[in-house]
Amino acid sequence: MLAIKPYLRALTINPTREIDFDAYPFSIPAVRELEQIAFHPDVTFLVGENGAGKSTLLEAMAIAWGFNAEGGNQNNGFSTVNAHSDLHTYLRTVKSYKRPKAGYFLRAESFFNVATNIEKLDAAPGLGNLIGPSYGDRLLHQQSHGEAFLALLQNKFKADGFYMLDEPEAALSPNRQLAALAMIHRLVQRNCQFVIATHSPILLAYPRARIYLLSNSGLTETCYEDTEQYTTTRDFLNNPAGGMARLFAEQ
Repeated sequence: MLAIKPYLRALTINPTREIDFDAYPFSIPAVRELEQIAFHPDVTFLVGENGAGKSTLLEAMAIAWGFNAEGGNQNNGFSTVNAHSDLHTYLRTVKSYKRPKAGYFLRAESFFNVATNIEKLDAAPGLGNLIGPSYGDRLLHQQSHGEAFLALLQNKFKADGFYMLDEPEAALSPNRQLAALAMIHRLVQRNCQFVIATHSPILLAYPRARIYLLSNSGLTETCYEDTEQYTTTRDFLNNPAGGMARLFAEQ
């Protein structure tokens, strides 16, 4: 039986486009050094410090795939603010012969806007089936941020899907991150592929995932135990008092 994943096999820079490496977003080292990314059939992570370009790259990938810059599925066409870069116009997506049956781009910072747009559309008369109930039996704005994220995973993410998540841990407690991992694994087993930008050492622990580190040195593949998310968390939890003493001594 032929494998149907990954839906997104690789990402490359269009060699015919002229690039100004001094201008944003190519002024970001990891974007400037980008030539090609190969994606894992199951889960690929993007990690790095704040400002390293994770969200910029994931956003551009999502737009190049056909998602709305602020998130949602490919039917979402609203715009709260036009703040995304033009990086997507420089990207070429290498896709599988098999197209996913579902998809979603989750942005933690703009998920509130997605929920607001859903309620606005559902309030308009004569536009067909309501959208809100497809996210569960409670309106997204009637739930906490974390509850709404999990409702999204439980109700909107379907088999044979391609999903991009930008810092999904932002609203999730450690226990809820573990619950999210279990949901992601079930979906992977149902022919889903994920690309996730994250700071979470819990999410990064997903087995056999491919991890790309974005840094001032560019973009490189790394392993879980070598990520700052893992080493910093491990060292702190092994000796919280010592970690605090060193931290406060530096003030």
